[in-house]
Amino acid sequence: MKRAAWLVVVCCWAQAAAPPVPRYEVKRASGKIVVDGKLDDAGWKNAAMAQFVFPWDAQTGAKQATTARLLWDAEYLYVSYQCVDADVVAHFDKRDDPTYRDDAVEFFVNPKPSQGFYYGLEMNARGTLYDYFYAHPQLLLKRIDFSGVQLAASVDGTLNQTGDKDRGWSLEVAIPWSNFEELGAVAAPKPGTVWTANLNRWDGVEPARRLSLWSDPLMSRPTPHNPQRFGQLVFVE
Repeated sequence: MKRAAWLVVVCCWAQAAAPPVPRYEVKRASGKIVVDGKLDDAGWKNAAMAQFVFPWDAQTGAKQATTARLLWDAEYLYVSYQCVDADVVAHFDKRDDPTYRDDAVEFFVNPKPSQGFYYGLEMNARGTLYDYFYAHPQLLLKRIDFSGVQLAASVDGTLNQTGDKDRGWSLEVAIPWSNFEELGAVAAPKPGTVWTANLNRWDGVEPARRLSLWSDPLMSRPTPHNPQRFGQLVFVE
């Protein structure tokens, strides 16, 4: 077999072997969501769970479960996370601190999947937000500041006290639609609209640290930044 033909066969095999990205139906909230980090509003019970996976066995951190849920209404896109965690650690407390170094969750979202741009919201277990705009991989704008965001975290245990046994933490964030204006989403999307996104978690303290995600980015090293592998968010009534 000639080299060019062999490369075509290998490339086609690699594409065929890649698993499909996950798909999530974002339901309209059935009632008011109070953003307090506790996830006890009735609306969350009707939202499907997005389960996280652990793609990199070489990481030494514990495999602690994470689930996420999403809802929407006329004002906000809501995202919640429930994290099992035996030792909750989060030190950064100022806006745009490097929260990803703490126990943290992330929401990467692209309201216009035809383009390779996306927004990143990285939120630690004390409810501190770091947000940015990423034209991957060329340009990351850290001076993006989402407005009107409601964000809260709740810890089931003791924050930053290593030696005892915590149970976990949860987080809620409500994002006004106007923050997506630059990518053409000033108002709430109509039912049937598809965005792309990934939901991630950084868990543990170096060197025992682990990254888990909703959609496997199929990268050889632990990184969540692969927009070609973002899952689909489908807005429904």
